[in-house]
Amino acid sequence: MADFITENIRNIALIGHGSEGKTTLTEALLYAAGHVDRQGKVEDGAATTDFDPEEVKRHISISAAIAPVEWKGTKINVIDVPGYFDFIGEMIGALRVVKTAGIVVGSVSGLTVGAEKAWANSVKNNVARMFIVNRMDAENANYGKVVDQLRDKFGTSVVPMLLPIGSGASFKGVVNVLENKAFEGTGKGLKEVPVPADMADEIATAMEEITEAAAGADDELMMKYLEGEELTHEEILFGFREGMKSGAIVPVVAVSATTGIGVAKLLDMMSVYLPSPKGSKVEGVNPKTGDTVTRTCDNGEPFSAFVFKTIADPFVGKLSLFRVCSGSITPATALYNSTCEKAEKAGGLFVMRGKKQQNANVLNAGDLGALSKLQYTNSGDTLCDAANPVRFPAIDFPIPCISKAISAAKQGEEDKVFSGLARLQEEDPSIKVEKNTETTETLISGQGELHLDVIRNKLASKFGAQANLNDPKIPYRETIRKKVSCQGRHKKQSGGHGQFGDVWIEFSPIGDTNIDFEFEDAVVGGAVPRNFIPSVEKGLRENIRRGVLAGYPMVGLHAKLYDGSYHAVDSSEMAFKTAARIAYKKGCMDASPVLLEPIMHVEVFVPDEYMGDIMGDMNKRRGRIMGMDPIDGLQRVTAEAPMGEMFKYATDLRSMTQARGFFTMNFERYEEMPADAAKKIIENAQKDEDEEE
Repeated sequence: MADFITENIRNIALIGHGSEGKTTLTEALLYAAGHVDRQGKVEDGAATTDFDPEEVKRHISISAAIAPVEWKGTKINVIDVPGYFDFIGEMIGALRVVKTAGIVVGSVSGLTVGAEKAWANSVKNNVARMFIVNRMDAENANYGKVVDQLRDKFGTSVVPMLLPIGSGASFKGVVNVLENKAFEGTGKGLKEVPVPADMADEIATAMEEITEAAAGADDELMMKYLEGEELTHEEILFGFREGMKSGAIVPVVAVSATTGIGVAKLLDMMSVYLPSPKGSKVEGVNPKTGDTVTRTCDNGEPFSAFVFKTIADPFVGKLSLFRVCSGSITPATALYNSTCEKAEKAGGLFVMRGKKQQNANVLNAGDLGALSKLQYTNSGDTLCDAANPVRFPAIDFPIPCISKAISAAKQGEEDKVFSGLARLQEEDPSIKVEKNTETTETLISGQGELHLDVIRNKLASKFGAQANLNDPKIPYRETIRKKVSCQGRHKKQSGGHGQFGDVWIEFSPIGDTNIDFEFEDAVVGGAVPRNFIPSVEKGLRENIRRGVLAGYPMVGLHAKLYDGSYHAVDSSEMAFKTAARIAYKKGCMDASPVLLEPIMHVEVFVPDEYMGDIMGDMNKRRGRIMGMDPIDGLQRVTAEAPMGEMFKYATDLRSMTQARGFFTMNFERYEEMPADAAKKIIENAQKDEDEEE
């Protein structure tokens, strides 16, 4: 692949709702540019950017993939980004390294939730935007209706750029409004044709919208426009480019990725109008001094690069995908990871096209590439020149919202599963793996059930590790509600020295479940010798780990040792520990024991129209609404709900709100469980205990 200077590089991420044709469009771009001999289909598992076995099997994109397209002297680095919400982390990483977001919408489906989220994330990352109306060959395709939807939602910055000639089965070409030229056909059959006469009014209206938007992108042009002077074609082009760069102009183009109609003209537009990374600035800090550092995208600056994605391949090794933020990189460039402050040595410098690696001699500022076998580097890290260190902000991945307990399907394969998970975490930092010390389960958390299922399947296909996913155990607690006194007496004679311990203990609730246990020594007169009292406390502490109802830890328990007796020969530490255990079990069973469940603090963010459904659903989950307030155009519903009712909430919330809602959840406190719900837990615990016996 040829080396491209910064001015001739374009970086664009194709984002939007799932199944709108982003991968097919990427394939069409590659085919139009002659990079592939035939246009691979997603349903056949032959698409260049869907190469992971899970993608081939499911016919959906799971990971972001780069597909550079060389077109008329420019290099257009296209990143094909998954549209399913479970893989939103892939979009967040990709938007950190591109200058333009190509939001793909369907000609029939129109504006979708995925497109809205894509827009919001593009604005957040301050990148240029364009809408690509795909599937213009579909029955009932309606370009005008889709443009109206986009303008209603996002304002007059949205302007038609490539208008379709016909629609559905009659879609045969596009009109470039800026050039006032029409083109029909694809590939070698592409030809310029007269502009259809019946489109004159539509073209004139679109040109007026573009002219007004272009004027608004520059103060001088705006003054000229408001004074009634006609803008020259060159001034309109200048304003259009400036408006695209700032986000003040969002062009809409019509294509059919399946038939290829409009794809070549889309490439023309990308090469001419998409902003180049030249001169763009990235702000970071000097890790040694803490001072703010700004790097300009120019070869004359010291080398720096940002790693936006990691691919964990058991055969090839680790591949780190990056964007050169400043300077240039060759295979001989000395690399320093300023995030973990370690020197790195790469196995090779590549340009990626799907899974294919092409050796690169040099990558200039603004280009995208890959380095192999970096030892310490992960997604979100900064690579730079050690003599001119800089650290760019890490990627802010979304917080996981669903958790499952993961375990090896076969005994003895635990190491295989967990080492594979560690590798997959490098590839996808939006998952989280942690050990719950209380339940002893390993929990894997992600963005949805599909996300976790894909991780499990990747463990099998990439690392040969079979794993099971189950609902996590809930860390219930037990406590008592009334004060009781109880004797614990242990006496055993079996020849020689016997065992004797006798205690009287008063058990009472503390009232604070954050305190596990309090022990009070109230023995007077030597009823229990001083040297045996620590054994009584130790016996109680060991036994409160297992409650009397269902075997969950006992909390909020005060134990006062106030009387007892001993034997001069047969008493021992072990005897008094055993006596304490007997007293604990008898006493707590008489002290009105109850089961406690963890209560979570939940904040749900939803549009107004879903408030009724959200509140009704929360009530069904035994939740309590604590308050509501508007925030960032959404309603925030604050609630408290039992953990046991919230395992599938991520999936249910997505269903209820068409994926427009999201939530955060944190542990709040323990609370007494309703008797009917507790009864089921206790019965299940008893069954498990009987089976073990």
